[in-house]
Amino acid sequence: MNTIQNPIIPGFHPDPSICRVNDTYYLVTSSFEYFPGVPIFTSKNLKDWTLIGHCLTRTSQLPLDGCQNSEGIYAPTIRYHDGYFFMVTTNVSGGGNFIVHTKNPSGEWSEPAWVRQGGIDPSLLFVDDKTYFISNGDCEGNSGIYLCEINPLTGEMLTESTLISTGCGGKYPEAPHLYYINHEFYLMLAEGGTEYGHMVTIQKSTSPWGPFTPCPHNPILSNRNIPNGADVIACTGHADLIEDTHGNWWMVALGVRTICTKHNSILLHNLGRETYLTPVTWKSGYPIAGNNGILQMNIPTILPEVTTLENTVKNPILSETFSSEHWNLEFTHIRNPHLENYFLNFKDRCLVLKGCDSLCKPCVSPTFLGVRQNSFFQAAKVTISGMPENENSLAGLSVYYTNEHHYDLGIALRNDVRCLVLRRQIYDLITETAIIPLSVETVDLQIESDKEYYYFYYFTPSHEKIFLGQGTTAALCTEITRHMTFTGTFFGIFAEHMTATFRNFTRQNLNIQEPKAKEF
Repeated sequence: MNTIQNPIIPGFHPDPSICRVNDTYYLVTSSFEYFPGVPIFTSKNLKDWTLIGHCLTRTSQLPLDGCQNSEGIYAPTIRYHDGYFFMVTTNVSGGGNFIVHTKNPSGEWSEPAWVRQGGIDPSLLFVDDKTYFISNGDCEGNSGIYLCEINPLTGEMLTESTLISTGCGGKYPEAPHLYYINHEFYLMLAEGGTEYGHMVTIQKSTSPWGPFTPCPHNPILSNRNIPNGADVIACTGHADLIEDTHGNWWMVALGVRTICTKHNSILLHNLGRETYLTPVTWKSGYPIAGNNGILQMNIPTILPEVTTLENTVKNPILSETFSSEHWNLEFTHIRNPHLENYFLNFKDRCLVLKGCDSLCKPCVSPTFLGVRQNSFFQAAKVTISGMPENENSLAGLSVYYTNEHHYDLGIALRNDVRCLVLRRQIYDLITETAIIPLSVETVDLQIESDKEYYYFYYFTPSHEKIFLGQGTTAALCTEITRHMTFTGTFFGIFAEHMTATFRNFTRQNLNIQEPKAKEF
């Protein structure tokens, strides 16, 4: 029997939503301040997923200028109806709730159709000739889940918003999805907050407007009572239901893998909230997810294997030689990029970056191109050349969480000498170490990670690997930020106040399972 290995989409991919068209499944996740927005994946068997593009690829769809960390795009929902794919989401820093649509999910999506109903975590339900729009929010002091009818192509509200539920007793009722199953309406929610008390609840009614009766065995999914430890999924919630082609039911949900090892059991996670899959059974007219409500890492399944494609998300190797007109779909910018600062020279197999703002500066779009870190044991490597212009210049390889939490290894100018520099920032503390003069024009840089540290290296012309320093993973975790954050770590290339040329960017898994801390 085959096994589903969770997470099905590793790394920073939270708030999953799923739909099925014939024998093909489509899934989207949140993207927050990163551009392009709302990655979209496809699968034939629910376990092997391929990135096919993004729903929001234009600044007119996704204005992010000046947004704070973890603002931008919150939880999306994807649905299919009458030949169209619809994706509904919230830009919390740029206009509120909106819908985009397309007939080709890997192509261009429409301009936003804005919806007047407020709140976050919007969702859609198509029943007969009606389209229901649902979100959580607060109206005149009444906090809960609101519903209206809309025109999905224009966003026009056809009824006023009505409060239909205040949840099932947990704090922060959110992530509402409304389903019509066996002539009954099911309202599924996330409650408890998207941290370690997270859970999924459900209630049902004979009308989309309620009243709703809570499931007697709520929560239907939660790992909140599982002891913390290595290989434990935490924070499970924000789920979506799907029926497969054989009549089986499944749930996708977010969860996190903490950086626990056999040496510690701390509640910290640096990879971000990830996408998980679990089977669903039905009891007395209500669903139960996982193993009696527990989401597990490995699930026996009869789902078929599929051929691994180039952009399959569990492929541990990403290799970008910059030798075609487009770079890998996984590459992401921080906010709306200034494209005049990115020059792809595919004939010479390189990417030239013109540096502007520093990675340390808040609410800007630095010259940065990154991919999600999606394994604890991973390495990123790149070849770089460039001449720093002044003491503010730096270009190289970064592991980035926010502008206040990142480690950067690159070429800089210090005391009029071209050097290698390891810069580490935690909150407003910035340090520079390993300031090593460079006598060569081109240098290979590498960052390696395990559960406790990031390790920084460069390679000499004779290919000798030189250790430069390390930084704790704990400093790049969601739980330690000054302001609440919802994202994960990226490996990326960047340039600040200089022009640099990059070749042969790779991200690959390491064959290690225990920390390898060094003294320096």
